Amino acid sequence: MSRFYCPIPLNTGQQLDLPAGAARHVQVLRMQPGDAVTLFNGDGGEFEATIECMGRSDVGVTIEAYSPVEREARRTVHLAIGMPANERMDWLVEKATELGVASIQPLMTERTVLRLDGERAAKKTAHWQSVAVAACEQCGRNRVPVIHPVMSLSSWLKRVAAEGPPGTKFLLSLRTGSRPLYDIAADATRMGATVTFLSGPEGGLGYTEEEASVTAGFAAVSLGSRILRAETASLAALTLMA
Repeated sequence: MSRFYCPIPLNTGQQLDLPAGAARHVQVLRMQPGDAVTLFNGDGGEFEATIECMGRSDVGVTIEAYSPVEREARRTVHLAIGMPANERMDWLVEKATELGVASIQPLMTERTVLRLDGERAAKKTAHWQSVAVAACEQCGRNRVPVIHPVMSLSSWLKRVAAEGPPGTKFLLSLRTGSRPLYDIAADATRMGATVTFLSGPEGGLGYTEEEASVTAGFAAVSLGSRILRAETASLAALTLMA
């Protein structure tokens, strides 16, 4: 059954016109009155609905039933990532959403190739949020991860030091002496319910950036002896912990 994200209040018995994005998808799929769809608004659970009418751009539905089903990861995992170049950030957002990430913080670091600010940064953030929505529609998640506005690593670390985030904080690093993340994951019962991973872009974080991250409370961990791409490392860490 086709699933659509509808970021509006939903209730059983309700008749409504689908938001523009969901209506456009219904039109593209050439669905017809009488067809069943699944709707979710990000607050948890999902709703079964039936298409009642279709106009040139409007789609009317009736919500018939609610299911409290959740498909979230057993642990809340946040990713803070030095943005990889080209389409790799899109791919990372999509796959991280499928794997259950709670939020993604795009970061600009000294080795970041992709430089964003102002309107361009806002457009990219909105695009990545739409990628996360589409991934939720496909994989069955009923809660959409938050894609935070782009920040510099230094500004983000200052915020982290002042406010949190809560839970355990890890820095993915190749530095000597970093504890293997696999060993930590095997003893995950001692950890809290929330984990934040910080990972660099292509080439990793610089030495001073890693030192600043450790000062901000991040423990250096390793994924092994192989050097992984930026997006691969983040997804491997997410898989181990989520």
